Amino acid sequence: MTTLRLILGDQLHAAHSWFRAPRADALYLMMEVRSETDYVRHHAQKVLAIFAAMRAFAAALQAAGHRVRYLKIGDADNRQSFAANLAQVAAECGATRFERMEADEWRVERLLDEAAQTLGLPQAVVGSEHFLAERAELAQRFAAKVPRMEFFYRDLRRRHRILVDADDVPVGGVWNFDAQNREKWPGDPPAPAWPWRGHDLCALWDEIVAAGVRTIGAPHADQLRWPITRREARAGLAHFIEHALPWFGPYQDAMSTRSTTLFHSGLSFALNVKLLHPREVIDAALAAWQAGKVELASCEGFVRQILGWREFVRGVYWARMPGYAQANALDARRPLPEWYWSGDTKMACLRHAIAQSLDTAYAHHIQRLMITGNFALLAGCDPDAVDAWYLGIYIDAFEWVEMPNTRGMSQFADGGVIASKPYAGAASYIGKQSDYCKGCAYDPRRRHGASGKPACPFNSLYWDFLLRHEARFARNPRMAMPYKAWAKMDAGERAATLAQAAHWLARLDEL
Repeated sequence: MTTLRLILGDQLHAAHSWFRAPRADALYLMMEVRSETDYVRHHAQKVLAIFAAMRAFAAALQAAGHRVRYLKIGDADNRQSFAANLAQVAAECGATRFERMEADEWRVERLLDEAAQTLGLPQAVVGSEHFLAERAELAQRFAAKVPRMEFFYRDLRRRHRILVDADDVPVGGVWNFDAQNREKWPGDPPAPAWPWRGHDLCALWDEIVAAGVRTIGAPHADQLRWPITRREARAGLAHFIEHALPWFGPYQDAMSTRSTTLFHSGLSFALNVKLLHPREVIDAALAAWQAGKVELASCEGFVRQILGWREFVRGVYWARMPGYAQANALDARRPLPEWYWSGDTKMACLRHAIAQSLDTAYAHHIQRLMITGNFALLAGCDPDAVDAWYLGIYIDAFEWVEMPNTRGMSQFADGGVIASKPYAGAASYIGKQSDYCKGCAYDPRRRHGASGKPACPFNSLYWDFLLRHEARFARNPRMAMPYKAWAKMDAGERAATLAQAAHWLARLDEL
């Protein structure tokens, strides 16, 4: 009697009940497959880090006495898909039962359901024991109407007894401190570097290349600086709590050419492959606040990202898939400019954010939302293309968390399921939150014209976006101010602004 248990590359959860004690009748199967490397073109560091973390996890399981069958990307007997490898290994080991954890992605869940049917074995699907809200509950709760994230977050705070008193009153008297989380970083205090040492993964990279996997971005295989074991992930959490969390609150929305990480944790990859559990991350932040090492605003701002937003977008994803993947409420059809894959643009903010992403497989949430995402929104780029770019380029991007953030929050393609207004902004916002505009080839103060520096494309594209979608947004109370400002402009200024936008839209690849 052999139970074949499948572990995916984002299911590296050492505390899962499966692994409490070795079972002689259980064989754990892990596989590196082209079907997963090829459905979008991933960043080289993403493929490297996931494969390295998988191999380390498999080794740890074996050291703990578990039986593991591991298929590497270049193995001759690797048939490069879930279904084919499952059938092959099940036959090899004489499996009498198949078990797996819930997949986080709808696409993978469907593939595994089909593979299980082909196997024809008794099967069981168990929870991943990772998230703080159950998937079935979320799908039911979010099906008819998606709650606003703020109220969902408050509910989870009460349910899990986080930053509330005995009467469910929020500690500090308010539920969130978002208004205190928007300061521009002056350069002091210095932003701490992430602590992870460089891993030499050149041999693994050679395997990936030899297998024919096509990637984007710089592999840095000789010094990959991401956590690939639980020990490293926990060390990164401890480092963040001590050195960055005290400043995370005020500067979480800041952007700077002087630091790629600022005071962000860099823990999203470790969380999304389950090297860390969200509750242990939250508890570490709470302990620092309780010890007086961190202000409440910084603690709450960080907790809100993990307990609130991360769980919330998962609810949207599982309630609205598969139709959510086709949502295009603004009928955006333009291709992404070519420089999204090179960073070769004269716009300083986009050049920095994209070059950083290609080099490190990372950009923080405001760079993603208000730089790369904002431009794609204003330019009317196809959300399918935007989705594929975000899903490929970022090391922490798995569809369940990427798609609602991109197609919903960033591109408003879901028509307002997630956000009550589009996150569109002109150069003034970028200048308030960053040092990007200083020294840029474009003038952030101008909407149009080209005497001296040409006008920043964000400015005219912002107004063009508002006018293209006036019928949808003009009555939105959160957007009343810009429409009133537009109405007060004289006719010549409006015409020149729209003409400038048309000029840029016809030359996006040249910006």
